[in-house]
Amino acid sequence: MSFLESLSSVAGLVPATDDRPGAQQNMYRVLVLNTTYEPLNTVSLPRAVALLLADKAEIVEAAEARLRSQHLTLPVPLVIRLVTYVRIPRRLPLAVTRRAVLSRDNYVCQYCGRSLPSAELTLDHVLPRCRGGRTCWENIVAACKPCNHRKGDRTPAEAHMRLRRQPFRPRYLALVVVDVPPAWQKYL
Repeated sequence: MSFLESLSSVAGLVPATDDRPGAQQNMYRVLVLNTTYEPLNTVSLPRAVALLLADKAEIVEAAEARLRSQHLTLPVPLVIRLVTYVRIPRRLPLAVTRRAVLSRDNYVCQYCGRSLPSAELTLDHVLPRCRGGRTCWENIVAACKPCNHRKGDRTPAEAHMRLRRQPFRPRYLALVVVDVPPAWQKYL
């Protein structure tokens, strides 16, 4: 068992794989926050340590375990915060994809409210394409197959169906980490 593998059980580090040729297969992720404590990204443990040693980041949350070298002892970082503010453009072009729409709608049919797996959901144009409805964030929702079939090429009002929530353009798309470490939860 490697040092990093032994840390995973003690420190609650999130394993990740890197498919690049020659990359380490057992890398662990560290949450990176902006100076305003907004989550920006996750980075590998070695990258987080490099940011800390270059004084570009500071530790916000750390595990009890420590990284040791000949001249330095450092707590294992779980969450780091950048020292300088990174400006994020607010109007990023977000592609309207099936995965992104389902994620925005929490894999819930926007007509009947059932939570379903991806394979059982479809995308529905609120204003049908045959009536000039565009494929944009404000016109597409997740719908189960029976609801989408029932609505057909009508508007929700014409089909006597009510949307649970109006479709909207998300500010950003968050990547979902299945096992979010407890140290990350208050920042996400």
